[in-house]
Amino acid sequence: MSVSVVICAYTMDRWDALGAAVQSCFDQTLKPSDVIVVIDHNDDLLQRATHEFAGAVVLPNRFGKGLSAARNTGIAAARGDVIAFLDDDAYAEPEWLEQLIVPLHDPLVAGVGGWVVPHWEGRMAAWLPETFYWIIGCSYRGLPASNARLRNPIGANMAMRRQVFTSVGGFTSGIGRIGQVPLGCEETELCIRYAIENPEERFVLAREAVVHHRVPPSRLTWHYFWTRCWAEGLSKAAVSSLVGSDSGLSAERRHITRSLPRDLGRSLLSLPRHPRTASARTVLIFAGTALALAGLLRGRLALRRTPLEPDQSRLEIFQAPAEENAGPCSVAI
Repeated sequence: MSVSVVICAYTMDRWDALGAAVQSCFDQTLKPSDVIVVIDHNDDLLQRATHEFAGAVVLPNRFGKGLSAARNTGIAAARGDVIAFLDDDAYAEPEWLEQLIVPLHDPLVAGVGGWVVPHWEGRMAAWLPETFYWIIGCSYRGLPASNARLRNPIGANMAMRRQVFTSVGGFTSGIGRIGQVPLGCEETELCIRYAIENPEERFVLAREAVVHHRVPPSRLTWHYFWTRCWAEGLSKAAVSSLVGSDSGLSAERRHITRSLPRDLGRSLLSLPRHPRTASARTVLIFAGTALALAGLLRGRLALRRTPLEPDQSRLEIFQAPAEENAGPCSVAI
């Protein structure tokens, strides 16, 4: 089973992190067939990456600006039976790929999500509820055990069989992140779209496949928290408009009714021992939930005026691997 790794990047500000991400792919116990770095409409970054990442396949985004289009570019160029995705501000542990593909030996597993651990670049945010770690792109409290079914993996650490893309197309443009705009959920929509067509297959979690996601102090502010929660609501409105509310919001309903009450209870119980931290967590649980719901309602109103159409026009680009992109599996950084 061969594996291609796709990393998408858009800014020179993350150059050192990008280099560490690429290097971690070549340090794997299971060597990838190819490591593809897709540069999202940044000529300076493209030139430098092409020059310095000699062992990787470095490509410009072929389509419109944004993470969804950049990932689609990488998928079209990949040679592996399985395509794994790593964020440009994350780095993988040496056994990441080896552990990530273990569930894929089951032919009914279409894709796998790994475990994403925060790499705090400043002080650890003890005040941030662990049920809200999705805000910083990390695995959060409430996710199931290893090998349990997932609706969708976290985009910073996931792998899917090539057949996912050849059968239903790639990531839909219009709902993924574009630069620093904190929209997302493109992997949610893709996985639901595939599951509707292939109900006998599933996506699962592999907690043993670990990557570390950098969390700069800029992501630990009230402004980032509320805008990320609001944007999550907007993104979920877009997803549910494409695949229906039952599928598009199923995991969120479970999170609100099960995980958040338990986290709230833990925060309240710790109030006597850690009053400031516990109070902050309690307030953020309520505020974050309310903001996400408000974003969902706002997104639904907007989509009534301008519906989002599913984009499967590029299905044909995923039908065969790009053999011409074969290259050495070493890198100089």
